[in-house]
Amino acid sequence: MPQAIAHILFPLLLISFIRDFYLKKEKKRKFSLHYALIAGLAGIILDIDVILTSLQKYTHTLIIPLIFLFSFFIFRRADVKARICNLGRHKLKLHIIFLMLSIGTFSHILLDALFYYPDYIFYPFLEIGFGLNFIDYLHFSSPAVIMAVLDGFLFVVWVSYLELKHKISDFI
Repeated sequence: MPQAIAHILFPLLLISFIRDFYLKKEKKRKFSLHYALIAGLAGIILDIDVILTSLQKYTHTLIIPLIFLFSFFIFRRADVKARICNLGRHKLKLHIIFLMLSIGTFSHILLDALFYYPDYIFYPFLEIGFGLNFIDYLHFSSPAVIMAVLDGFLFVVWVSYLELKHKISDFI
């Protein structure tokens, strides 16, 4: 199973790349990097079942990302700015926050289904596991090593991206 760092970095990198390489300059100013952080943190939310083991079937279903996506469409019409703690200072919009939560939780389910075990993504309606399970399919000798390599790869990509795009060495 992908570890926590992969669940955080995959959606964080995805949203950061979309922001920096796809959006035009005027839209990029309105699309804060805080949204990428929210998507990254949402990528790990579903692993609450590590603590509460009885929630496995419920947390790894498509219902959670779909609830966030539905909330995105509801609040998009209202155009509500987030007034939660200090988020209002950054002019974050609530509907975009829900979209980032949806992307983060969906990427978690996708990573688990690709690399580890079949998830019951349609659980309350269908009790069939879906997933590719690349680790078992490719017969790696040590799945933990492969997951560590994936974590390391994503970390190197993230740090390289920060250096190339945002020049973080200027702040060190």
